[in-house]
Amino acid sequence: MMQAKSKLLGALWYFQIVNYIDRIAISFAAPAIMVGMALSYEEFGLVLSSFSIGYMMGHLPGGMFADRWGVRPVLIITPILWALFTGLTGLVATLGAFVFVRLLFGLSEGLSNSSVFKAIGDNFTSVERSRALAFSTSALAIAPMIAGPIVGFLLGILDWRWLFGFLAIPALIACAINYFLIPAQRTVRPVANSENGASLRQIAMNRHLWIIGGMFVFFNIAYWGYLGWMPSYLSSAHGIEIKELGLLGSVPYFFALVGLLVSGWLGSAILYHYRAHMQIACYLGAALSLYLAYSAPSLAISVAGLSGAAFFLYGSFTSLGAIVLELAPEGGNGAFIGAINTMGQFGGALAPWIIGRLVSSTGNFAWGFTFMAAALVLAAALLATLIPSLRARMAVAA
Repeated sequence: MMQAKSKLLGALWYFQIVNYIDRIAISFAAPAIMVGMALSYEEFGLVLSSFSIGYMMGHLPGGMFADRWGVRPVLIITPILWALFTGLTGLVATLGAFVFVRLLFGLSEGLSNSSVFKAIGDNFTSVERSRALAFSTSALAIAPMIAGPIVGFLLGILDWRWLFGFLAIPALIACAINYFLIPAQRTVRPVANSENGASLRQIAMNRHLWIIGGMFVFFNIAYWGYLGWMPSYLSSAHGIEIKELGLLGSVPYFFALVGLLVSGWLGSAILYHYRAHMQIACYLGAALSLYLAYSAPSLAISVAGLSGAAFFLYGSFTSLGAIVLELAPEGGNGAFIGAINTMGQFGGALAPWIIGRLVSSTGNFAWGFTFMAAALVLAAALLATLIPSLRARMAVAA
């Protein structure tokens, strides 16, 4: 059993690595792309937002597919779609085509997201989930940490278009790994028709869905704003060249990895009963770090602020996943997760474009960072309302 769980986690980890390298590469390549295609900050923000719109559209059907047919077919098929649309990114010639391809790429990644959480929810106990999520989602920090230097090196010797052709190859490898290592689901039930499962109507009537979904909207404003614009901020505000940008931009993601591992350990150990409190602290810590980053008088302090923001943003992942799985209805956790992710991506869809527009109109990132910090404070306030429900659910489980 332990060996099967280890294989599953290994497959999910590589899957997430490729997912996020494909996703984050465009942020590190942003200065070269904007120059090459003569795009403004607002136009490039539209490109970033188009991915999030597609990503939002994919979550609910992806969760329903996972509940109906199991996670294995979803996790085998979707990397093939990533490979296709990643490669096509390097062939776009107009803003419209760029937006369309990134929207389809986001859709293909959104279809797979719920399956990752469902695979962990179906195969790990409540106590194990924070640690399992910390390991699998460590890829979310490692991917951009290694993507920066890789993208910087490749852009030093190649045109940015070739970069996306190379990135299609790891996605095909992920498909093969999942085929061999993801176990088949023994019992699969259609969510809407199962006597024991939760129907879509029951899921929609669940008040926890709307609270967590609203919290996720505000979190995603900060997360996707940070993910999409952090390298461009360093390049614009501090005059960092493309070659150095990849290395310097990877520094905050080292601290993101530390945040993931620390929170995963705490959430499965001494803070198991206080995961919501830990996540609230992460949101508020990230908000303060973002303020430090854009108000800093020097590059070193700015990078320190960005690193703190990454530590807390990524540190909240393990608690968030565990909280969602704790409150998910039995028999419908895939659709429940998919619905929450769909709602949350409204924030992810709006944030890159709004921040790009704010930068274009003001000439700096100050208001963009303020926008992200304020959203995190609102996310913390919503999460605080869930603490009584979490205590009651965990008391029953005990």
